[in-house]
Amino acid sequence: MSHLPPTSDDRLIWDIWEAQFRLPAATVADETGVFRALSDAALTTGELAQALSLDPHALGILLGALASSDLVEKREGRWRALPAARTWLHPDAEGYWGGFLAGMRERNAFHGQLLEAVRTGKRPAGHGSGAPEWERGEMSAEAARRIAAFMHAHSQAPALGVAAQPGWARCGSVMDIGCGSGVYGIEIAKAHAHMKVTLLDLPAMTQEASLYVDRAGLGGRMSTHGCNMFEDPWPTGHDAHFFSNVFHDWSMETNRLLARKSFTALPSRGRIFLNEILMDDDGTGPWHAAAFSVLMLLGTLGKQYSLPELRDTLESAGFTDVEAIRTGGGYYSLVSAVKP
Repeated sequence: MSHLPPTSDDRLIWDIWEAQFRLPAATVADETGVFRALSDAALTTGELAQALSLDPHALGILLGALASSDLVEKREGRWRALPAARTWLHPDAEGYWGGFLAGMRERNAFHGQLLEAVRTGKRPAGHGSGAPEWERGEMSAEAARRIAAFMHAHSQAPALGVAAQPGWARCGSVMDIGCGSGVYGIEIAKAHAHMKVTLLDLPAMTQEASLYVDRAGLGGRMSTHGCNMFEDPWPTGHDAHFFSNVFHDWSMETNRLLARKSFTALPSRGRIFLNEILMDDDGTGPWHAAAFSVLMLLGTLGKQYSLPELRDTLESAGFTDVEAIRTGGGYYSLVSAVKP
């Protein structure tokens, strides 16, 4: 057999993919003066943003990437350059790599996009992502095909990890919200023959997801519901709501809206599940989460959140018993909570 079936561990491929963000994080920090400023003083994100005229939200994401690359550290809420940065990345240092970094800025397409985001706080023009379609509540069939194929490819391993979790045994039905290709709902349905699964997304996306469902031979146990998840009412009668790579697309305020809608639609003792790559509590890494957060900065309105941030979001809607567990599906964790 020349090829192998998917497993729940695709971390090597993620490491290769996310390596592309290490260099532009360093070149943007160099061009904006981050290394000089943090070599001279320990500063909060807000103080550094004000000193360098940078956007605080975007700068926080950049600093997380730098910290997980061992270039800066955070202690008691303040950032400071580490020895490698003070030796090789301070403009006045004898060992400064400035000439090299200048050449890399010109060759790396992500440099300009990340620089724009850090300076303006806005999503750079020309960075392809599906976020604008979800923001408008409209998606073409062609966009749905492209986005579903992208998401399906990088979600096969974490979907297997999610489906293997024992908590699904208590659920007779689950709604996969913002389902994309339906890859998670499909693997959950495969692993739990008792369960009925509904895939919810924009109509064009659910039409695309239905093709993946048919290929998996699960049309009899899975259904789709096309709607705008922000504006339209959600179907009721499900024991659980599942979101994967959804909350990281949006601001805390928008996520609170989604959490409230989930709380309203679920029955008492219903459960909400969030499948995400979590940042550490202090926002300094790990690299696989920090790099993914850089991607979110370039393409969405969100970032990778920490468990305390997601706990705050869920508890603000009324959920209790918030917890997180690593699924074994690559770098992902499954955050869960209960409606009392």
